[in-house]
Amino acid sequence: MKKKVNKHKPYMLLVFILFVFAVAFLGNLFVGDGVNSDWYESIKPSISPPDWTFGVVWPILYILIAVSLYLAWINVKDNKQESVLFIVFGINLIANGLWSCLFFNLKSPLFAFFDLIFIWITIILMMFYTWKLNRRATYLLIPYFLWVSFAGVLNFMAYINSI
Repeated sequence: MKKKVNKHKPYMLLVFILFVFAVAFLGNLFVGDGVNSDWYESIKPSISPPDWTFGVVWPILYILIAVSLYLAWINVKDNKQESVLFIVFGINLIANGLWSCLFFNLKSPLFAFFDLIFIWITIILMMFYTWKLNRRATYLLIPYFLWVSFAGVLNFMAYINSI
């Protein structure tokens, strides 16, 4: 089934930004004081950037994710493409939010690492899918892919430090 032609609705970019930040906010609720806890300090890798870095990098990444989603969305041709796009991005964002719960609430760097691998795979799927719709949308996901790759190294090192 064909979509309606007038897809360039700028307000939808705001909707996507709000959605991505809402999911990020929910995931952040699980961090709590975990970043400042003795447990985290005891397993924190020596190559970890300063804590403030995460508060700068993640909002930028979330905006890039939302813009990527918007650029891809305005280029979908039918409802099936739109559904796949929202499913792939949605699964990624849910897995992203789940990571904080697994790592900081359950204090399980191992389960968080498995979730991070899943996040990494879903980013690749996001990039693959957006490539077909809008290449700029794909390019906007590269920093996210790189940051999650680095986060994977940190997560794995935290796991090693925890055993």
